[in-house]
Amino acid sequence: MVRILCLGDVVGEEGVRLLEKDGRLKKLIAEKKADLTVVNGENSAPGNGISRESAERLLDAGADVVTGGNHTFRCRDVYRMLDDADALIRPVNYPAEAPGMGWLIAEVRGYRVLVLNAAGGVWMDPVVPPAEAVAKILKNERGTYDLSVCDLHAEATSEKLFFARYFDGKLTAVFGTHTHVQTADEQILPGGTGYITDVGMCGSMNGILGVRTDCVVKKFTLRTPEKFEPAEGNPMIHGVLFTADEKTGRCAAVERICEK
Repeated sequence: MVRILCLGDVVGEEGVRLLEKDGRLKKLIAEKKADLTVVNGENSAPGNGISRESAERLLDAGADVVTGGNHTFRCRDVYRMLDDADALIRPVNYPAEAPGMGWLIAEVRGYRVLVLNAAGGVWMDPVVPPAEAVAKILKNERGTYDLSVCDLHAEATSEKLFFARYFDGKLTAVFGTHTHVQTADEQILPGGTGYITDVGMCGSMNGILGVRTDCVVKKFTLRTPEKFEPAEGNPMIHGVLFTADEKTGRCAAVERICEK
């Protein structure tokens, strides 16, 4: 069995420090006996986006692959790192001319794991439909991988469920990111695909989605531009652990993770 640990959006300095402090992520990897760790880092830079520094810190903390989302391109200093595409990927359904790649193949104990990142099209930036873009990669890379996992960075739960059902039996696992709120619907679909609608976030639970409560309250009540400041304190790790059968390419178990 191959065990794939996937963590939700790392939010700001609080989230990055959470995974770094006292080797917390590395300890979690050891506790769960994870063979591959995928971390969504598209909110890990100060303010928003992902910077070269925050990406490198997540990798040093224990991530094997860092995925992105609709904020990935906000920090230009990460563009060259995206183009290297050896550990940092962005949504595959953004234009081909954009920095970076939307997938990579990781070697895990002699097995090849295709790691994909896609962005939703509902209430998000206009992009190529994620199912269309991912289907193209699966077709082009057929025979080059043994297992596959996709981070679908999307807003609408219906779109995430559609995507997982559409690729049931074709992807080993699908995990949702972006909403920062963990769902309790972890499951194995009929075709053998492991799934959770959203893994949640890694960061402070004292605010609203990792942002200070007062900032969000002003935004919703006054409807005026408001600078979002990161929340602090009460940090939590949210994620999911997929156990995959390398012989069949199917998911054998799904474990939701929620730890202080």
